Amino acid sequence: MKRLRLTVQLLFTIITNGYVYGFANGKIYRGSLKYACVPGLNCYSCPGAVASCPIGALQALLNQRGFHIPFAALGVFFLFGSLLGRFVCGWLCPFGLVQDLSHKIPILKKKKRLPYHHILKYGKYVALILLVCVGSMFLFGGLAKVPAFCKYLCPSGTLFGAIPLLSANEALQDQAGGLFLWKFGILLGIVLLSIKIYRPFCQYLCPLGAIYGWFNRFSLVQIQWEKELCVSCMACEKACPVDLSPQEISRSPECIRCGKCVDACPRKCLRFCGISTKHTKN
Repeated sequence: MKRLRLTVQLLFTIITNGYVYGFANGKIYRGSLKYACVPGLNCYSCPGAVASCPIGALQALLNQRGFHIPFAALGVFFLFGSLLGRFVCGWLCPFGLVQDLSHKIPILKKKKRLPYHHILKYGKYVALILLVCVGSMFLFGGLAKVPAFCKYLCPSGTLFGAIPLLSANEALQDQAGGLFLWKFGILLGIVLLSIKIYRPFCQYLCPLGAIYGWFNRFSLVQIQWEKELCVSCMACEKACPVDLSPQEISRSPECIRCGKCVDACPRKCLRFCGISTKHTKN
């Protein structure tokens, strides 16, 4: 499972950010594929990105003059959320891969959560409401509409978008100022924190994770727990990188369906599946 997941993460990152010409010339792909969204964070400004980020698309629609319900972006969230839930976070998000690789660096004692996790985990909902929604509609930049999450917080955009563009384009280097330093500091802080804490951005700040977490209870992809086979050895809870109990696995908004619990269960009472009648009744 671990090898399969890493392979899928790497392949999906390469496929969705594989516009080599853009990286070589510091130019953004602007073809027709950019009108489509991929499931995970995928910065529009990344030189290699061949499609758009759903959070970026939502902000762009909210940035329009007047108030319009962003049906296109909501449809993307409903499609991927109802099919996959936070499986997207665990298997298909490029910045999730960056945090996973950082966590594998063999220094510092590893921890699953930050202190006061029960409070801090709501930070991603705050980011969704204040930065993505309210900020994009009217708040930040005076009364001007600003894609506040992308502009002030998103570390994925800094890593995959701003840094490659600045590296390849000298004209942009002269324009980089305090905002870039602010965002680079956020990126650096998250990457360094990821060495010790498992996926801190996903657990505490990612608005996309907040949205997909709402779908976890009824998405098609689930991790089913066969309660009658369970001997309460808690091997799954020990293996779970976000410290979920067997009752919480898959159904909790925090579960990213990484599959580590499935690998760890000695009785094979946890398995990936679609929605079943038995699971629904439970």
